[in-house]
Formats: sequence, structure tokens, C-alpha cells
Amino acid sequence: MLTSPTAGVDRKVPLLQVRWAVVTGRFPCFRAGERQEGSLVSTRHRSPGAPAGPRLPAAAAADWAVRLGTTPREILTALFSGNDDQVLIGKVSEYAWWEVVQERLRIGVEVLVDLRGDLAARERWDEAFVSRLRRLRSGTSVALVSNAWPQQRTMMAESGLLDVADEVVLSCEVGCPKPGSRIYRIALQRLGADPGDALLIDDTAGHVAAEELGLPGHHDTGSADTIARIDRFLMAGE
Repeated sequence: MLTSPTAGVDRKVPLLQVRWAVVTGRFPCFRAGERQEGSLVSTRHRSPGAPAGPRLPAAAAADWAVRLGTTPREILTALFSGNDDQVLIGKVSEYAWWEVVQERLRIGVEVLVDLRGDLAARERWDEAFVSRLRRLRSGTSVALVSNAWPQQRTMMAESGLLDVADEVVLSCEVGCPKPGSRIYRIALQRLGADPGDALLIDDTAGHVAAEELGLPGHHDTGSADTIARIDRFLMAGE
């Protein structure tokens, strides 16, 4: 999302929704700088057929279904069913949620540790997207908006990724998830941006349609196309 007035002069600010890249195509993170522009980037963490939550690669669900003698859907259900109004909005800790998952899958502590480690190892960041976001920071303000579990900020810090955005707005910290308008309002407020001057980017089509706020959006289906869309948005605001 792009939007940010400077000294009474209207300036475009990109509001990019991050594409937190996992093996199956999660998303990257974006933000920017001298405050002529502002970007709101949001990451989606959603598994196919599952409620909102950290996204799980289809291959991971299939692999663990074989290992535990169950189905991929059961793995997804154990991980994400009911998480929307619990761990996703910070009502319970991530540790407590993993205890719920352990009970649902009827597995021991060692297997749970293996599961968590395997899922973490499968996560990948879209390097092209991250690189573009870092370059944006010389003249654009960016916010990363994500449906995330409580350890997300720590994971980003450990990966050296907190610098890709001016603001990181996580559902588990603000108590509300996407695609509700409240989390976007929080991000816009932190950026000091007006909805009409921002660009919202998300790889979930439903999250892009923020008509209630008057936010123009872009459905992210690939880094090259999304980066081109960001560039067009910035050029239009010059």
C-alpha cells in the first residue's frame, strides 16, 4: 500500500502485503523509506482447506500423514482448527497451542519436536521480494501485516528480516486477523497513511478486496508480477 503526505503535499505510499515465502509459495516481506511513499506488506499464513494460521506446505502435510498413519487433512485440522480465535490473535501462547496439537495427533514430545523442527525448516523467504522491499525503503514506507502465531516476530528477527518494513503488524499482537478491516486500519495508522494513497498486496484474493477501507489492492500470484505492480504504483505517485 502506498500513501503518505509530506508537508502538506500528497505523496503516494505503497501498502504492500507481504508474501511470506514457504516452500509452496508463502510470502516475502516489504517496507520503505524517506517517507514519500509508504508500503503496507502483509503475509498470509494459511494452509489449503484450513483456517487462517501459519501456512503449511502441502508436501509437509502429506509427509507427516504418512509418518503418523493419518491423512493430510487430519494433520491440517490438528494444527489449525480453532486457531483463528485463539493462538492467531494471541489469546493463548504458541507453547499452549502446540500442546493442543500434540493431544490431537496423540504423539509424544519427541515427535512433536520433530514436527515443529521440520515445519520450520521448510519455510523459505522470497529473496527477490525481500530484496525489492529493502530497496524501497529509501523513499517508501512499508508495513507488513500478517496472520501469525506469537513466535513470528522472533523468527523474523533471527532471520534478520525486521528491517524490511517500517511497521510489522501481527494478528497475534494486535488481537485481530485479516481480512477484517481493523488490522489494516492499525497498519495505516502506524504508517500515517490514507487508504486511497496506499497499495495493498496479498496472495489471498479475499484479503485484497478491502473495499470497506477504500484500499486499492493487488493479488500477488508471483514475485515478478508483484514487483512490476509496485514499480508502476511508485511511478504513478511521482
